[in-house]
Amino acid sequence: MSTVQHFTDLEVWQRSHLLFLDLVGDVDKFPRRRAAAILTDQVLRSAGSIGGNIAEGFNRSKAKFLSALDIALGESNETENWLYKVRDANFLDTETANVRIEQTKIISRMLISLIHSIESKPNLSRSDRQLSTVNRQL
Repeated sequence: MSTVQHFTDLEVWQRSHLLFLDLVGDVDKFPRRRAAAILTDQVLRSAGSIGGNIAEGFNRSKAKFLSALDIALGESNETENWLYKVRDANFLDTETANVRIEQTKIISRMLISLIHSIESKPNLSRSDRQLSTVNRQL
């Protein structure tokens, strides 16, 4: 049985990291306007915080990990919100923006699944953070 030894082993962290890197490249295409600079800051901060919160909570107590995952979910929702604004302000082409929105929705669903999985484990301790192969996909 394969176990998750580090937060970077979690697919949900990997996807959030990829989303962040994709957005770093995308924002270079934004126009050089004040509104674009504000949206750049907002979308990069919220997208970066998704993985940051997963990492922060990983080797902590069950309650702290769940809290960090809940915050990561909020950051994912916030990122989706900013991406609608980026798309609708025509700062990023619609096709690319829609791909990023879908990436964010997938991350949110994965976070919800991981939260439910952890909540269902009655005695998850720090040493139990080495999640089963099933959770590796989350």
